[in-house]
Amino acid sequence: MRWRASGTWLAMTGDGANDAPALRHADIGVAMGRSGTEVAREAATMVLTDDNFATIVAGIEEGRRVYDNVRKFVLYIFAHLVPEVVPFLVFALSGGLVPLPLTVLQILAIDLGTETLPALALGREPSEPGLMARPPRRRGQNVIDREMLLRAWGLMGVVSAVLVMGVFLLVLVGSGWTLGAPTQPGTPLHHAYLQATTATFAAIVACQVGTAFAARTQRVSLRRIMVTSNPLLLGGIVFELLLTAAVIYLPPLQAVFGTAALPGWALLPLPVLVWGTDELYRALRRGAVSRPTGRPGPP
Repeated sequence: MRWRASGTWLAMTGDGANDAPALRHADIGVAMGRSGTEVAREAATMVLTDDNFATIVAGIEEGRRVYDNVRKFVLYIFAHLVPEVVPFLVFALSGGLVPLPLTVLQILAIDLGTETLPALALGREPSEPGLMARPPRRRGQNVIDREMLLRAWGLMGVVSAVLVMGVFLLVLVGSGWTLGAPTQPGTPLHHAYLQATTATFAAIVACQVGTAFAARTQRVSLRRIMVTSNPLLLGGIVFELLLTAAVIYLPPLQAVFGTAALPGWALLPLPVLVWGTDELYRALRRGAVSRPTGRPGPP
């Protein structure tokens, strides 16, 4: 109880009936599955079916990996909210002088189509280097915390929103649009407007790719875990790019989603900018963590 009162995470192993109270009160009670008594197994949180203490370490590592991957999944989903909401805010705050940069059907294509497989693939991300060297997380620490929201909404979300709106205005203004000019069907600027909303849609998908690579790691650099170490994510990204191309270039889908063909090469820098911004942020955080102790942070 003294260790618990000091805030220390406590694990207890045992196999006998007399170990049951300690197994019950520990944060993690580990009982022996082969040689342990039924009372010990009932009181424990974890039962070792092979009575091998190395299994405890493997179980803790797997638990930390799963917890990290849940956070990566949530981070990836949250980061897309800002670039999806900002276009509607710009339209509303301008009183309609700036036409709607994104349609509802295009948002559905993003939320139900392009982002689904990469998000699921992040749940199969391998363990980060140095995972078991970390101290236990704080008691009561939530999956969604201030640090995650800062990365998702304050960093990657804002960068993505700026890039997305910049692409929309660049296409529209480049076609001769001025503030308040009509873009409805039948007007000279309607095709340019379709291209601009398509560019917004494609820019969000491009930013998703950068966010997916950035979300793969919470601390270390992406070069430490290798770009190809999660083939499911790479497959999910290929799928979302093919789906995006189909929505943009296939005439039947153009009619449904209100898109128009545009040169995709112009969007190539966007994933790098989103990922690079987060990579710089994590590098600065590693440096800030290492300075108080005088020890280098993880590379």
